Amino acid sequence: MSITYLEAIREAQYEALRADPNVFLYGQDISTFGGAFKATKNLSREFPGRVFDSPISEDAMIGMAVGAAVEGARPIIEMQFADFSSVGFNQIVNQAATLYWRTNTPCPITIRMPSGGTPGSGPFHSQSMESIYAHYPGVVILTPATVEDAYWMLLQSVKLNDPVIFCEHKFLYYHLKSEGFGEATPIGKARIARPGRDATVVTYSAMLHEALKSAEELQMDGYQVEVVDLRSVKPMDTDTILASVSRTGRLLAVGESFPWGGVTAEIIARVSSEAFHMLDAPPMRLNAKDTPIPYHPNLWKSHRPTTNSITAALRDLLRY
Repeated sequence: MSITYLEAIREAQYEALRADPNVFLYGQDISTFGGAFKATKNLSREFPGRVFDSPISEDAMIGMAVGAAVEGARPIIEMQFADFSSVGFNQIVNQAATLYWRTNTPCPITIRMPSGGTPGSGPFHSQSMESIYAHYPGVVILTPATVEDAYWMLLQSVKLNDPVIFCEHKFLYYHLKSEGFGEATPIGKARIARPGRDATVVTYSAMLHEALKSAEELQMDGYQVEVVDLRSVKPMDTDTILASVSRTGRLLAVGESFPWGGVTAEIIARVSSEAFHMLDAPPMRLNAKDTPIPYHPNLWKSHRPTTNSITAALRDLLRY
């Protein structure tokens, strides 16, 4: 029986609630209604008194979670959309992220952020916020790209004693399926999603699947492109990235977030400073356009990296 990416997230929350009485869920309309995307459907019935509807105040939601964590709870907070987390920004980066450093008190909260774009969602419901939160020390940033990682990494998040930003991509909710959950891989370890010898693509979240399709296309021209799935943005598995670049000599970093700074810039900075001698061509990166995200589906498709734009970038890289 196939399991969707969204069902994996729901199942992980079920298992977390079952395994640990200190876990509870908190978010807007997540109890009886089951959340905007039904990621908590029926969980309030299975675990009465542990799935709570919050006020429409992301600041209050995160503040409550920090307080609960101080008292020994392990809350899972659902942001209705990742974009709205900016309203709780102070609580995340100034309170949760610094709590252990300031007080030696752990802050084990998991903040689920439905991230990334879908056709027609526009600028307020499509953003990828991982680069912003990765800037701050004290926060773990996870970006699962597979059904298996959506399940296992969410369970691992709940067990960590650090605040976790769990960036689950909305486009993958129903588009991605698997026959099971497989085996868990440690947080902070990247995965070679496709081996190759001619160029390395380092990516994460939904862009993994665009990169894999691009690699398939280029195989018909005789190129073998290696695709690295970061899985977690912070911590970042620099060793796996450098090992891949040492084999291929070429690097393309791909992300859906805005281009200024961010994850792809960090990847290129690390490779350029630590493995410049391994490069046979200038490293390249591909991101969304540096504009607000458009509503119109056709404009949205051209705003983010696609299989075609990744293929075109790789062809330029492979000319060197």
